[in-house]
Amino acid sequence: MATDYDAPRKNDDELNEDSIEELKARRTDKSSGAVDEDETEAAEGFELPGADLSNEELSVRVLPRQQDEFTCTSCFLVVHRSQLHDAGNGRIICNDCAA
Repeated sequence: MATDYDAPRKNDDELNEDSIEELKARRTDKSSGAVDEDETEAAEGFELPGADLSNEELSVRVLPRQQDEFTCTSCFLVVHRSQLHDAGNGRIICNDCAA
């Protein structure tokens, strides 16, 4: 086990606080590990499926498939020709789907 020699050393009072009995008592205390979290604040970051997104506007530029790209017949992603896997059965799949 590594020892941090720069850390301040505990005195006798602090050593008594970390007794085995006290540590066992803390472990059985169910409220000591509880985290106070605001449920409404945590719920604001979640996007529910089926939410109304009619007011949202997307700003994504879509490019057509380039000459050096292909569409994988397994995952339907457009990937570069360098990712083409030779399956031997005539299917055009990417290296990720072949793995």
